[in-house]
Amino acid sequence: MNCSNCGHFNDGGKFCVKCGHKLQEEAAVSQTAAASEYQPQSQPQPAYAPQQANQRVRQAKKVSKSFFSYFAEGIKNPTATAQAAGESQFVNALITVILYALSIPVMLYVGWKLLLIQFVRSMFKLPIISEELAPSDMEDFNTGVDLIKATDINSIIHFNFTDFVFKQGIFIFIGLAIIIGATYVAAKFGKVDVSFKEFFSRFGTFLIIPTALLLIGLVLAFLHVEYFSYFMNFGLLSIFLVVPFTIASFKQSGTNGLDRIYSTLIVYVVITIVLTFIANGLGEEAKTIITRMGNSSELNDLF
Repeated sequence: MNCSNCGHFNDGGKFCVKCGHKLQEEAAVSQTAAASEYQPQSQPQPAYAPQQANQRVRQAKKVSKSFFSYFAEGIKNPTATAQAAGESQFVNALITVILYALSIPVMLYVGWKLLLIQFVRSMFKLPIISEELAPSDMEDFNTGVDLIKATDINSIIHFNFTDFVFKQGIFIFIGLAIIIGATYVAAKFGKVDVSFKEFFSRFGTFLIIPTALLLIGLVLAFLHVEYFSYFMNFGLLSIFLVVPFTIASFKQSGTNGLDRIYSTLIVYVVITIVLTFIANGLGEEAKTIITRMGNSSELNDLF
């Protein structure tokens, strides 16, 4: 190494052979400097995951707060809220459509026992049947009804929540998409100049009240109140009012377009077809449930 005092090169040793300067201290200093120069810097700890998680939570809170405000305003002032709904309300309208589509199968899953009891009761009340029944038969029937209410039949017949709710929910959502698309096409034939996102937002806003009726029915179904079926029927039939309200809320850009009465009737035909397919799908599920009930030895033991 070179001596720091005189610059003479030394092959080794502790002292410079020319001036006698101590080389060991110089080596220690140079090693310390080299070590400090090449010491790797500590890597910063990744903090992206918590930040991203917090950002998603904040975004979810923002969306939910916006939706609840929009939903409440749509119930309070449905026409004004719908007419003011532009493309910025597309996400809230989409959430409303999804809630509408999912609330029906969830309601049926929770309250199908009550629907079955209502159906059997209506059959027993028919004059042809009721005249042939003795009072003791009706007492036995009421006892059986109470037994059904107290029994978790879903676990006995293995009625799967995911298979029923999500499958039927997707099916109903597709049906709603077809209805909205048909209504948009009819509005276009009526010379309504509007984008699909804005039209969807207005349709979804008018759908708030039917969705609210279905959600009330869902709560009643969870509470095992038999009147939930009335709210379900009102919510389903209200779709026939949403279509003309949505079409009538837009101004026509010309006078030679399709008359709104005819466009509404065309969409009604589409709605009837869609509801028929939905009813057939639910009917097939009902057949499956009844078949499972008939083949269930555990259920037969109850009677």
